[in-house]
Parts: sequence; structure tokens; C-alpha cells
Amino acid sequence: MSKKYEQLAQDIVQQLGGQENITDAYHCQTRLRFKVADEKKIGKQKLDELDGVTKYIVNAGVHQVVIGTHVKDVFEEIEKNSDIVINNESVSEKKGPLSTIIDFVAGTFQPVIPALSGAGMVKAVLALLVVFQVVTPESQTYYLLNLFADGVFFFLPIILAFTVAQKLKSNPILAASVAAMMLHPNWGELVTAGDPVKFFGVIPFTLASYTSTVIPILIVIFIQSYVEKFITKIIPKSVELVFVPMLTFLIMGTLAFSILGPIGGILGGYLATFFTYLSVNVSWLPAVLIGGFLPIMVMFGLHNGVAPLGIMQMAELGYDSIFGPGALVSNVAQATASAVVAFRTKNKKLKQVAISGSITAYMGITEPTLYGVNLPKKYPLVAAMIGGASGGLYAGLTNTHRFATGSSGLPAVLLYIGDDTMRFFWNIIIALIISAAVTAVLTYVLSFRFEKEEEGIPEIKQIILEDTRMNSPIKGAVIPLSQVEDEAFASEALGKGFAIVPSEGKVFAPFDGKVVAVFPTKHGIGLVSNTGVEVLIHVGLNTVELNGEYFDALVEANQEVTKGQLLLTFDIEKIQEAGYSTQIPVVVTNTPQYSEVKTIVPNNDDLAGDVLVIKV
Repeated sequence: MSKKYEQLAQDIVQQLGGQENITDAYHCQTRLRFKVADEKKIGKQKLDELDGVTKYIVNAGVHQVVIGTHVKDVFEEIEKNSDIVINNESVSEKKGPLSTIIDFVAGTFQPVIPALSGAGMVKAVLALLVVFQVVTPESQTYYLLNLFADGVFFFLPIILAFTVAQKLKSNPILAASVAAMMLHPNWGELVTAGDPVKFFGVIPFTLASYTSTVIPILIVIFIQSYVEKFITKIIPKSVELVFVPMLTFLIMGTLAFSILGPIGGILGGYLATFFTYLSVNVSWLPAVLIGGFLPIMVMFGLHNGVAPLGIMQMAELGYDSIFGPGALVSNVAQATASAVVAFRTKNKKLKQVAISGSITAYMGITEPTLYGVNLPKKYPLVAAMIGGASGGLYAGLTNTHRFATGSSGLPAVLLYIGDDTMRFFWNIIIALIISAAVTAVLTYVLSFRFEKEEEGIPEIKQIILEDTRMNSPIKGAVIPLSQVEDEAFASEALGKGFAIVPSEGKVFAPFDGKVVAVFPTKHGIGLVSNTGVEVLIHVGLNTVELNGEYFDALVEANQEVTKGQLLLTFDIEKIQEAGYSTQIPVVVTNTPQYSEVKTIVPNNDDLAGDVLVIKV
């Protein structure tokens, strides 16, 4: 079955420092994800160069090995041939609040996606059968097929209870059992009857239905994880098997119906109101943001925190306009950009990667083409983001939404058939055409400017840049960009440059020029010199999660600056104490416009050196 990936699995484990160095291993749709005890044992370069590995990335302490759609087969070989001891408690990893939230949400909802995808496709098939008059809504076949699909959504609280408990390391069977109480038909009868319910004649139980809900069960199981662990500590081991489940049921059953469930229902109501407001008043916004910025979200793992909003919206309103439409047009845009690169490039290896990546991206899996083609070449990524935002704008303005969750590839267009109309189906088709057309045109035009001459594509030199010597913006020790502990910078995907290990928390203007942008979280600044050099100074790695804490920006966008002017300050010690690296990448973001970018390091360990930019 997955035997052909046995050697690849062994090589991955070996380059991660061996199975004794791996403390946790799991996978998503395209990536193997590992946590390790000692990062120094990892052969990062060899891992990235393995045949069968698209990219090796480290994000928030998780070592990600991008494989592709056959990731499950590789993972099976790792499980089968390795004796990996999974013990998350042994890894003392400090995460920021944003990383913690995303990690919890992703760990909760990702395991549910296959079930939701299957149910979504059954609904799509049912919609087609009705459209083509194969079955009627009054037939038993329609009734049963609808039952096949709705079962997942009806009992979604039980499924989520199980995954939440797994994530919080409590008993998933007990969690599912508590959720089952909340969905019991007898409770449904009490809610329907509408008569006041008081437990022991004293504790009032709020009459609310919890079928197909999300927020109530998340709150209930979160509290249950602490209750269960507390009970386990105080109950003797000899009677633990009986009394821990009994006390958990009594305590959580009471809390679920009296306090936690109703609170979750109220929050769910507010969430539904918020979703309704978006759909009515700013329906264009979510689709534009997701359509344009999904590739960046994927790079930093932020999409794992956004995608569940679509699931929540579907549970509350019966459709998803938050994530689905934007994700679909974005993926098609990336696929189209990769296809145009395959058409334009003369590099045979790149052409092969671009073709295969384009096909998988059209099916909804974009990591291979994102990391293998679009991100390294940059201009296809920019074109895809603009194209995705354009298609998302049409989808948003027409309030296009899907009626079931599933993959975000071309087959997902079937998920837009529902509500006894084909309107949303045709709207998503038009949005995809817009996205693909805009992306194709932009990628094709930009290819003339950014494709290298050795690949057979002449370069259009529309901008002539002068030679520029850039002074060090920060006092500290210089290191090569390849040593930066962030793949996006280390791979020079964002441009050539260098990095600094700072000895002082001050950033100065390296030349006379203008501020292009100051990050809202104040951890980075974009500059352009009077001679046209565009530079990004990024203070620390993943420091966006600090939300501006320990940073102070002294300039703003569009402000003129002079060489040596103080731009921003930061607290090195506080940033390090918060668990973040203070490596500072300094990147020439318009590197493709130059024939060469050099870093000249003087004989002084406490200076970052100068960068000499040579004009084209």
C-alpha cells in the first residue's frame, strides 16, 4: 500500500535526529508535522533536499515536512517502522497567545475535516440528483441521502467533543459521552415542551437545543478537561475506573445544562449575528481577504485558525461565506500562476514541478506549487494574490456561499448547489474565471520582466537603479541569511540580504529615502532609498505574535528619512524572555531588479557590514 515510501520515511526520521529525538508526530493534508527534543540534531539542509520532500519548514516549534497529497502513505511508513515515543509533556516549548489559539483550533477541527468533506460531497450529489430530476425532495431516496449527509452535522458536538478532549489530553470517550447527554432525545422533548426544568427542584436548566452547535461543546469540554484531571488526582487508583467517570458525568452534566451550555448558546447567537452582519453589510470583505492573502496564511499556519470560522458559520446559518469562496478562488489562482510558469519557463525541472503542482492545486492542495514554484519565483505569488482577491471580490459582492464543507479545489464547485437554486453555483464559476483570467494575464506579463535570460525569457528593463551602498541599520553581529531560523528568509524567497544578531535595540535608517510601511505590530519596517533600493527590516522571528509589545515605532508610512535616523526601538531582553528569536533579517525585496547583491563584512564582530547593490 505505502511500501514504496518506506525509504523516504526512514530518511526523514534519520534527518530529524532519529526516532529517539522525535517527541510527537502527526500529519495534515500535505505535511508531516514533528516536535523534537533537540533541534541541533536535525539535518535541515539534507532534509530539504530529500527526493520526495517539497519543503522543510519550522513554524512555532513544529517541524513541517511538506510531502504532498500522499502524505498519509509516508506517515503510515513512519508509524509502522519507527518506535516513536509520543510525549508532548517533555518538550518545554513557549508559545505566544496567537500560536496557542491557532494550535488549539487546528488540533480540534482538522481531524473533523474528512467527515465534513464526505458529508459535503454527499449533499452536492443529492443537489445534482434533484437538479437533473433523478430524485424528488418527496422521495425516500432523497430522505435517506439527506440523512447520510446530515448525520455528521447533527452529531457534530459529539465529534468535536472527542477531538477537543484529544487535544487537551483528557478522556475522549468521557467527553463524547457528555456531549451525547446534550443531544439526547429526552432533552430534546423537554426543550420542545417548553416547561421549566429544575434539577433537584433547585438548579434551573436552560431550555436550549445543542444539535449542530459548536461553541457550547467547546466550552463544556474545555472545562471538563480540568474537572476530570482534578477528580483523577483525588480519587484513589483502586476505584478510579468507577468514580472518575461517575463524578465527571454528574458534575459536567449539571454544569453543561445549567451554566456552560447556555453561555455557549449565547456566544453562538452573537457569532451568528456577526456572520449575518457580514453576509448582509460587508459580504465582499471575507472573500477578498481570504482570496488575496490565503497563501500568506498558509505559509505562517494562520489558515488553520480561520478555516473553522466557515464550519461555525455553517453550523449556525447552514452555509459558509467566510472561508470557502475565498479559499477556492485563491487555490485556482495559484494553480493558474503555476501553469503559466510551466508554459513560460525553459527550465525542464521547474516546468515539471510547475505542471504537477498546478494539477494538485486545481484539486485543492496548493503547498507543492506554493513552496516549489510561486514563492521561490515571487512574481507568480503576487499575481495569484491579486487574481484571488479579484475573484473573491465578485464572489463576495454576489454573496456567494457554499452549503457544505469540503476541499477547496475545482470539485468543490458542486458544494455551491443548494437552496433550490443554481445561482451560487454559476456565481462561483464566474468568480473562478475572473480569478484565473486576472492571474494568467498578470503572471504572463510579469514573466517577461522577472524570468531570467538563461531560461530563454528576455528581461524587460523598465527601471534603471543606481548603485547604492547601504549602511548597517542595527548594531550587532552579522550572519548569513541562510542561518536565519525562518524558511521564508533563509531560502531568500523574500530577497537577498543578511541578518543581524543585535547588541542594541535600535533600528536606524541605512540610507536616505522614504518609509514605505510600518507593520501594525511595529516589529518590521519597509524602506525605499532615493536610488530605488527596497529594503525590509524584520525585528525578530514570529514577533508579530507579540502584537507590538516591547516595540516602539518612531516613524510612519510615507515619511522621508535620512541616513542614521532612528526609526524604531525594541527591548531585546523582553523579546527573548517571551520565547522569541531576536535575529533580524535585512532583505532587499526588489532583488530581481539587480544583477548582484553583496554583503561586505568589515573586520568588526559588532557591525553588520554594508550591502553593495549593483545596478542591472
